Amino acid sequence: MNKNFCSVPNFLSILRLFLVPVLAVAATLGEANLFLLVLAISLVSDMLDGYFARKLEQVTELGAKLDSWADMATYAMMIMGLYLIWPPVFDQQFTFLVAATLSYILPVLIALARFGSFPSYHTWGAKLAALLIAPAFYWLVLYDEQLFFRAVIVLYVVVALEEIAITFLLKKSKTNIASILTILKMSKDKS
Repeated sequence: MNKNFCSVPNFLSILRLFLVPVLAVAATLGEANLFLLVLAISLVSDMLDGYFARKLEQVTELGAKLDSWADMATYAMMIMGLYLIWPPVFDQQFTFLVAATLSYILPVLIALARFGSFPSYHTWGAKLAALLIAPAFYWLVLYDEQLFFRAVIVLYVVVALEEIAITFLLKKSKTNIASILTILKMSKDKS
């Protein structure tokens, strides 16, 4: 087996993918405490996979894609959890949840149409939004703190717009792009 596949960051992303069905079962059974515990494990492992990828110099395109797939599946489970375990919260946040869903789907569809591949840009904005979504989600379901959650969703929309712009500026598919400024600087340096 390829040594790039058998790495700590990839293991953590694969762990997150394996936790997705556990989250689905916990949500379906209405097990709020189990759902929140498993989600916490998933979100912490999300932070650790990127850290270890950089620290151990194991940043790969496969790792970036595994991380993106695990992100998308985990965030879908967060929405499912709201719908099944906390329906009043889901109803209150419906518009923001639609915006969050579109902020994931549209950049993916556009990148698939343009390059035939899943985008894994991991911009600074996306990293910041991913860092903030965990406390925002927990504060929303545990303390009914809506403003912070909604602000994080607005940040996700801005990140999606940046990712769409990056997709249109790139000539070919690329992973791990710090920001749109990176692409603009690369274009300027070539001219």
